[in-house]
Amino acid sequence: MKIIVTGSLGNISKPLTEILVAQGHIVTVVSSDVKKQAVIKEIGAIPAIGSISDTAFLTNTFKGADAVYTMIPLSFTEPDLGNYLRRIAQNYAEALKEADIKRVVLLSGWAANLVRGENIEDIFDCLNTSVTIMRPGSFYTNFYQSMDLIKGNGFMGKFLTLRYSGLWALLTGKTGLLMGNYGGDDRIVFVSPKDIADAVAEELLLHPENTTIRYVGSEEMTCNDAAKVIGAAVGKPWLKWVLLSDKEMLKGLKMAKVPEKLAETLVEMQAVMHSGKTLENFHRYQPKMGKVKLVDFAKEFAESYYKSN
Repeated sequence: MKIIVTGSLGNISKPLTEILVAQGHIVTVVSSDVKKQAVIKEIGAIPAIGSISDTAFLTNTFKGADAVYTMIPLSFTEPDLGNYLRRIAQNYAEALKEADIKRVVLLSGWAANLVRGENIEDIFDCLNTSVTIMRPGSFYTNFYQSMDLIKGNGFMGKFLTLRYSGLWALLTGKTGLLMGNYGGDDRIVFVSPKDIADAVAEELLLHPENTTIRYVGSEEMTCNDAAKVIGAAVGKPWLKWVLLSDKEMLKGLKMAKVPEKLAETLVEMQAVMHSGKTLENFHRYQPKMGKVKLVDFAKEFAESYYKSN
């Protein structure tokens, strides 16, 4: 099969490309970075260098393909995340329609359909084709964004550790924490990008008549249990995951100079996870869990953690 993979050589797209190439498919990888051409070729795929904001480029790249995997990389520089997601999704939809693609696998998220303005899935309803929507849980790789908090480094890390751990942190020197307006004993489905890649590779070879939805997860646990796994891997077995109010989370994001509308969207996403609605939907579909557990990822995380000291 001729398969197009968007997302360059990201956490999902790289292992996905490797899987598809190993299966003998002709794979084209879309990337905006010309420097990635050599690596894409080394993997055994064909580079297509251009922007997903360019509908004409996407259309020309998609033509003749049997299946396309579409994803939209999150951008924290966009002031309005919802508008950005829908704009790129519309580009994809127009290009897929013009190129007459018969099989599409779309990366969404397990909270996307529950957050105002973030749901892009309906944009693909106009396609007269076979579409599968992937709804993965919370990525293991999101922990990288909290590395400074875990270390207790920098002004924000030290301020928040003292703010929420107080005298205990001062007396013991045991700094670092995780936090969000979901956390504590909230139960969350975490997922490895490698398990998402495996699931996408399976779906690309199928051709359901109607639009289908597939949830993807690797392991379900409370946020505090996840904090213990990550903490144990980096020599901080006391690590905990503090549950903030929506108001506190929004204030923290603004302190970090996140654009206001983007901050509001991020808070809403986490609030939905705290509500349990995402977990309820996940269980309704009863998906099989992937192979990569958090303790496996924690080993990789620890390597990066210590290297960045």
